[in-house]
Amino acid sequence: MTVNWNIAEFFRSAVKPSDFPQDGLPQVVFAGRSNVGKSSIINRLLNRKNFARVGSAPGKTTHINYFLIDKKLYLIDLPGYGYAKVSKQERERWGRLIEAWFADVERMALGILVVDARHKPTADDNTMAQVFLSSGRPCVVAANKLDKLKKSEIDGNLQRIRDTLSLPEYVPVVPFSAEKGEGKDRLMTLILEHLEG
Repeated sequence: MTVNWNIAEFFRSAVKPSDFPQDGLPQVVFAGRSNVGKSSIINRLLNRKNFARVGSAPGKTTHINYFLIDKKLYLIDLPGYGYAKVSKQERERWGRLIEAWFADVERMALGILVVDARHKPTADDNTMAQVFLSSGRPCVVAANKLDKLKKSEIDGNLQRIRDTLSLPEYVPVVPFSAEKGEGKDRLMTLILEHLEG
């Protein structure tokens, strides 16, 4: 499948399961902690500055945001998890919304878990990794903020991410910098491979 990544439009924000598109297009879903850079990665893939809203305060993505690319696939930005300043009620609402999304994983062409390359993945990252792995659908881990690491730290940190998340060998860990664009080509290649799969 060839995709023109420059033809991108905001499609909708889903606040309830009936808002999920049912048109059968493949969906690539991004999950990760608040402030880990999911929106920034989407912007980098699409060569846009502020296409997916980048919140100045973490926890700004409170709905499931759908971006339609070239009328061929969706990139989906899930609400970030693990941010304390959001009310318990709101966190539970997000949780139910995300659970409803994962109740029907047939639509998921690829799951992308975004983690911070500098830090050991959190318990929430672990939970999310298990959701992706148990879905039976392909997934990838994007280790963002690579530009904040020294060269000598990269391999060790990537291995720590793999070990902490108990990732099988077949799950790629892609070193990524939304800031500098490193890892962009690799991630796009993986997305395209799974659209064809």
